[in-house]
Amino acid sequence: METGITHDLEKKWARRALWLVELTITYNIAEACFSLWIGAKASSIALTGFGVDSLIEISAAVLLLWRLIHEVTAIDERKLEERENLVRKLVGYTFIALSAYIIVESCFDLLYHNPPQTTLPGIVITLLSAIIMPALALGKIRAAKEIQSESLRLEAKESIACSVLSVIVLLGLSANAAFGWWWADPVGALLMLPWLLREGFEGIRGESCCCHE
Repeated sequence: METGITHDLEKKWARRALWLVELTITYNIAEACFSLWIGAKASSIALTGFGVDSLIEISAAVLLLWRLIHEVTAIDERKLEERENLVRKLVGYTFIALSAYIIVESCFDLLYHNPPQTTLPGIVITLLSAIIMPALALGKIRAAKEIQSESLRLEAKESIACSVLSVIVLLGLSANAAFGWWWADPVGALLMLPWLLREGFEGIRGESCCCHE
């Protein structure tokens, strides 16, 4: 009886995780389109890069969607474990891709002395991301613990990275406007690299196991 209750609870949390990942994809598609459009219109490298970050987050979320659909539709445990391991590794690679994007854009900004361009739409979209993405991430982290999914935990951390980048962009805009610190945005982003790379390589190797604590 207890096993049946546990299974039902896992299904419930899997459906909740599925819903959260679907919300993540929907929001990031809107964010990517808006950021790339406004970035091109305002010739803003920071906003265009923000749109690229959204595309990376979408790829990770789509992988999780595939994995969660299999859990909700009651695929057998062996196949589910195979998909979990595959998705965990692929999400780990998206962390590496995100790190590469940050290195290229930040070095470009520092090399060419490129200050963050202030636009009202850009401020609005980064502020929304700084609010929405942490809420989605916290929900996915809770669900990851309940369904014992390291891949979902990793994707949730990528959502956190997205929100941190949003805050960095906002702080960079403020620092540049108030003190002329044009370098604050790229330097802040580069400081995230050790954490991003660690999470990425742990996901690829399958070393992190926080979900089972």
